[in-house]
Amino acid sequence: MARRPKNSDPDILRRELIKLFQGFETYLLNGTLREKVLALVPAFRTLRDLGCSLIPANIAASGRERIIHYFRSYPNLVIKSDELLVVSGIQDYPRRIRELRVQFGWKIYSGVTIKELLQEESTVGLEAFTGMKPDEYVLTDINQDRDAAFRWHTANAIRRGSGATRDKILKFLQENVGKQVSGEELRYVAGEKTEWARRVRELRTEYGWSIVSKQSGRPDLPIGTYVLESLKQLPEHDRVIKDAVRCAVLERDHFQCVECGWNHNKANSSDPRHNLELHHVNHHADGGENTEKNLITLCNVCHDQKHAKEE
Repeated sequence: MARRPKNSDPDILRRELIKLFQGFETYLLNGTLREKVLALVPAFRTLRDLGCSLIPANIAASGRERIIHYFRSYPNLVIKSDELLVVSGIQDYPRRIRELRVQFGWKIYSGVTIKELLQEESTVGLEAFTGMKPDEYVLTDINQDRDAAFRWHTANAIRRGSGATRDKILKFLQENVGKQVSGEELRYVAGEKTEWARRVRELRTEYGWSIVSKQSGRPDLPIGTYVLESLKQLPEHDRVIKDAVRCAVLERDHFQCVECGWNHNKANSSDPRHNLELHHVNHHADGGENTEKNLITLCNVCHDQKHAKEE
């Protein structure tokens, strides 16, 4: 069984490490290969103890607790895997990261997922993450999502089922309508396929599902988080509006309905208003274009009412 690192006084460990390295000189000059290796084992263990002792045991007693404490101390900053190896004091830290993400609901993204996300989403405001390496990580939200474990069971069932990648992603979003889900969850549902972000974009822009993210109309959402706001598909003429135009219209209208003033900060489970939609001033059927000038922001209720009056 692997030895667990011991949390102790960092300065005592530092002095012990210095003595060990000073004594290693003799082995380095005259020892055999195995003697050199065996002489380094205590130094290796002491170094691990020193790394995990940087966070007191009363704050984080286990490797997993030290990892999330470190992440929460530096949210939205790219963390290298070597940092997590040092501070956790354990070698199987990738498994602990997965546990933190899946079982405990922390939005920790790997460089692999961030890269796939940014291939389909705008990089505006996300420049710090564009060069992330596969073995780097970032915590995008300091708040824990306690429903994540339940969602994982749903995601696992959908992943194992039959159907195309896009259909699986849509089914998972529909099972969690109105709730925040992470890109890591969608990637898992898609069977770890790199196309997951493209399928999400297609569901929004080609199939009319109101899937929003920080980069496509919901600046209040954490990075890499998605929400299916409604089970209703948009009309076909509203599905071809480019994300850049959609975001420009929402920003111009201050992310609120121009009729009633509703926005996502006013969202309430008892209120039928739950998302913002774009409406053509001059109808698309009459030649109205999908341009910023010809679009306004309406909540779903005002949008339905306006179409009812026009009909």
